[in-house]
Amino acid sequence: YIKNYITFFHKQKLHNLLFHSDGREKVSYDTLMFFKLIKFIIKIFISVVVLASAYIGYLYIQSPTVMTRIAAMMMGEATGELETIRAGDTALLNSGFPKNISDESIEEAIEFSRSMDSHALLIYHNDEIILEKYFNDHNAETISDSQSMHKTVLAMMIGIAIDEGIIESVNESASKYLIEWKDDSRNLITIKHLLQQSSGLDYPEFSFHPLSEFNQLMLGEDVTKMTLLQPAYRKPNELFEYNGVNPQNLGLLLQRAYGKRYADLLSEKLWQKIAQDDASVVLDSKENKMPRTYCCLNATARDWLRIGIIMLNEGQFKEKQIVPKSWIKEMKKPSITNPNYGYLTWLGTVHQQNRIYNPKSTATGFHAEPFDDKDIIYLDGFGGQRVYVIPSKELVIVRTGAGQMEWDDSVLPNTISRGLN
Repeated sequence: YIKNYITFFHKQKLHNLLFHSDGREKVSYDTLMFFKLIKFIIKIFISVVVLASAYIGYLYIQSPTVMTRIAAMMMGEATGELETIRAGDTALLNSGFPKNISDESIEEAIEFSRSMDSHALLIYHNDEIILEKYFNDHNAETISDSQSMHKTVLAMMIGIAIDEGIIESVNESASKYLIEWKDDSRNLITIKHLLQQSSGLDYPEFSFHPLSEFNQLMLGEDVTKMTLLQPAYRKPNELFEYNGVNPQNLGLLLQRAYGKRYADLLSEKLWQKIAQDDASVVLDSKENKMPRTYCCLNATARDWLRIGIIMLNEGQFKEKQIVPKSWIKEMKKPSITNPNYGYLTWLGTVHQQNRIYNPKSTATGFHAEPFDDKDIIYLDGFGGQRVYVIPSKELVIVRTGAGQMEWDDSVLPNTISRGLN
């Protein structure tokens, strides 16, 4: 009886929707069903938005700093407090015109850089800038996010500290400064192991989840805590594993060795002596004020060129020895666990079409063909931020710009090198 009543009720309701009392049709059945479907879709959409908002709210409550910085990153803004690295009154670089190089190779390099949405392409040859090209609305004052190119600068700073006697040697146990390691297997890790990315320390695997260890390290408010939490999960010198934990520990070690802030050290020991413009590092928070030394040294393309010139001239800039010559040579020596890696610096010793960073990641550096010049050294920042140095050709190439997952490391250095007469 109840079933029949409900059936009758719904039929009557449907009839009233479709017809007037005199039997004339109000709206077609198909039209009515279409509007019902739209209404259903809207309800589903609203439900999804509500659930997503609730989940985002939950994540924000759990980690407001990370969630805020994810939003900032999506909007192209800084993902932390910035601390200024002061430049000094340094000499300008010589500028000239492309000589002893084909016009075709210059045009090919420019077109490749343009296709990769670059901000800047600089070429330095025989002690002068022969090309300084900026794209779209970018110019000489544009500061690009250089990603992991900072690692090589950090290696230079370690060399300066050893030269000044602040650190004894690369073979010194890192636990002398990172005292949290003294009572476990991490006391076997030397400074050299950290420089060569072969420490055996564990590191967070890439994850999209906002509350993951990876995002706490990359975007969290206490990078020191996250770094020092990583245990040793294999013996030192067992495997090359490129990651952010090793250089972050080196940055902390450097601060503790000197008893000074990293930004002040970088300014005093390096930036004031070579740079034309102020730069900045990204801090984890106002409270902890620890810079992320595995990445995020924001500087102009011109000043990245100056870093490349130091590598080219074995530590000298404008006839002044800024970084010890012997240290630059050590930085360029292939490590035991990876012939293409020195001290936080990439080398072109052996061709790998897909250069592996670490076994936890599927990301690789693509090389369509071998480097023509086997003495090439380069700084590698995520998405094609690069400084290529070829000592045998007295050549430095800088590219900064939008991140490109399809970046081919062989194109710019080989194109320019082949164009030299």
